Amino acid sequence: FYQDMERGMKDEGAKYGYTVTVVDAARDSAKQQSQVEDFISQKVSAIVLTPYDSLAIGSAIVEANKAGIPVFTADIANASKDGKVVSHIASDNVQGGAQAGMLMCKAMPGGVGQIAIIDEPDVTSVQDRVKGFKQSVKTNCPNVTIVIDVDGRGERAKASSVMDDILQSHKNLKGVFGINDDSALGAAKSIQAAGLQGKIVVVGYDAQPEARTAIAKGGMYGDAIQHPDQIGAKTIDAIHDYFDGKTPPAKISVAVGTFTKADVK
Repeated sequence: FYQDMERGMKDEGAKYGYTVTVVDAARDSAKQQSQVEDFISQKVSAIVLTPYDSLAIGSAIVEANKAGIPVFTADIANASKDGKVVSHIASDNVQGGAQAGMLMCKAMPGGVGQIAIIDEPDVTSVQDRVKGFKQSVKTNCPNVTIVIDVDGRGERAKASSVMDDILQSHKNLKGVFGINDDSALGAAKSIQAAGLQGKIVVVGYDAQPEARTAIAKGGMYGDAIQHPDQIGAKTIDAIHDYFDGKTPPAKISVAVGTFTKADVK
């Protein structure tokens, strides 16, 4: 996902003659704070953040603000009350969650059954996905019940471990929504190991190559599909508008689609 987003940024940046430098915080808030400080010392023209911790990132944004460097967020928003962000560019995750919910409803036999969510509740974009998913299930298949919502940290190994526990505690489970592909693939692995592939619907989010393969082979039913390259390109466009003296929208949304076996080429 982030490789695609980076490619979108660099391709769009090349049109304007921008140099785009990308660093990875490796899920470490302190490291991300230090990286922002490094960019400030380098006197960059703008900073784009995908916060690891949406609350903790506020202090880094404040430092950039004090240095007069405009800050933009991509994919994951700043949830802190501290710091000013010019524009947030991301998938419409409420709409994307709703797409995932519609996939789940379509796949559930008779529109009835118990389902689980493997969540990552500290991330703002995931909060929106789950909100859209729950609303969609309630509207489109009201006889489907969400029986458990567990934090899988967005990591495959943790999601697989969580899924093992869910299978033990909910014997009648018919579906699971993983908030990203690692969550969904981890769940699918546990379901397959338990001999339940085909009996429990797995819906994920992102439609990255490995998930597409799992969908093609029947390990997953489908995914909400984001367009990270567009997020990257629109982020650069927002920066360019800002440099031109325009005021970019505070929030720029990119629509989310769906990917199922019918879309496999």
